[in-house]
Amino acid sequence: MNKYILKTGVQEFIEKKWNTDMMSVLLKKQLFEGVSQKELVEQLEAKKKCKDKLPTWFNTPFIYYPNKLNIEQTSSEPTAQYKANLIGGNSLIDLTGGLGIDCYFFSQNFTQIYHTEIDQKVSEIAAYNFEVLGKKNIKIIAQNGLEFLQQNDLNFDWIFIDPSRRNDAKEKVFFMSDCLPNVPNNLDLLFSRSSNILIKTSPLLDFSIGVNEFQFVKEIHVVALQNDVKELLWILEKNYQGNISIKTINLTKTTNEAYNFNLNDEREAVSEFSEPLSYIYEPNSAILKSGAFKSLGSHFNLKKLHNHSHLYTSDVLIEFPGRCFKIETVTSYNKKELQKLRIQKANITTRNFPDSVAIIRKKYKIKDGGDIYLFFTTNLEDKLVVINCRKA
Repeated sequence: MNKYILKTGVQEFIEKKWNTDMMSVLLKKQLFEGVSQKELVEQLEAKKKCKDKLPTWFNTPFIYYPNKLNIEQTSSEPTAQYKANLIGGNSLIDLTGGLGIDCYFFSQNFTQIYHTEIDQKVSEIAAYNFEVLGKKNIKIIAQNGLEFLQQNDLNFDWIFIDPSRRNDAKEKVFFMSDCLPNVPNNLDLLFSRSSNILIKTSPLLDFSIGVNEFQFVKEIHVVALQNDVKELLWILEKNYQGNISIKTINLTKTTNEAYNFNLNDEREAVSEFSEPLSYIYEPNSAILKSGAFKSLGSHFNLKKLHNHSHLYTSDVLIEFPGRCFKIETVTSYNKKELQKLRIQKANITTRNFPDSVAIIRKKYKIKDGGDIYLFFTTNLEDKLVVINCRKA
């Protein structure tokens, strides 16, 4: 940390100029003693990134910001708060503490938090910011989290770990055994220190791979923010042998859309099918990631348009965790039929369809936006159709 950045004049500049043109600041001669223009711009860029993602940090005076890449890779406040609400107890250790966003929210539900972070600089920044934010129950340990567990005979109510999805060569990886640290190889150590483990993984991780690589999986949470899946959360309970519960959540500005099921329910559920009726339903991204395609229809008494389309229909409008539309027309996918609609502007979605949205827009000269919604999909007879509708 550069302590000169914490001087009042520098902090006042960052507070006022966070939304300024960064290049103009970078090209100026040095404004503050001990602070290069590059360092100043890094603070400005990182603060700007925090405005929507980390408003607590953005609105707190004298926060020390890391580079913007660190901000981009960390949890957002809504997803961190969701994690924190899942668990609680006396003690938790975060083995990959990073900037401490998750620890900050975990500290609301635990008496004592241990924040371990192998990067000395990041650890120092987290420690300073916790002090500024008034967090007194977080113990900072600038050390590899697994090594700390091995060297100290401590037990915890919960262990949290967010493995890096890059290997030593900085390449992206997708199997948990390739991530850093390697969680599958260290599960015996982890379960010797706690009966409860919470793991955050990339949304790209396949459920079957995670279940095979981990032990005693009790719950999998699919967390979306504004319909964009951000992370998977795996709750492991020592010696758990029951059915795995899948919990999906889409955190939005107005409401939280939740849908829960278990893997056995999905395997045993049977889908019913129909041509488009009065309404059409599109599940949110968390549900689509979860693969709850059969149990979802059974739960809400909806019929599917096609086995691979994952669009649902009904004659009566219901509350649904996703988007709902009133169908106006259903036409075959061909130029003549589309021209009859005389649509110049529409919101387009494709499901189980050969052409992309970009190709459709270019081919039929349809601009984006407006009140009309077009679903390009495949019906029960494996024919391509266009469903013209409006939001219900």
